[in-house]
Amino acid sequence: MPIYILLSTLTEHGVSRIVEEPDCLRQISLDIETLGVRVLEQYATLGQFDFVHVIEAPDNETIARVSMELIARGHLKPLTMPTISINDFISRLSLDRRP
Repeated sequence: MPIYILLSTLTEHGVSRIVEEPDCLRQISLDIETLGVRVLEQYATLGQFDFVHVIEAPDNETIARVSMELIARGHLKPLTMPTISINDFISRLSLDRRP
């Protein structure tokens, strides 16, 4: 199943919610999973993005729905990126170099 990286920054509303109820961060993964995906990892980060989620989803349409749902809730601004495993990437490069 495809893996996606979801980077997110908190909105002002999201910051307020976390300050009032820090445990709500655990609920984010559970909420995301109700949309048909599986959260493999979740990290808080320092820098440009506040959180990183590693998500397994059946297709681009499903992860797009997750992103839109998060935007609609008003707590996070997500950036979602599809991934390619290193082994698949190397295999693809090797195939493209054959005469």
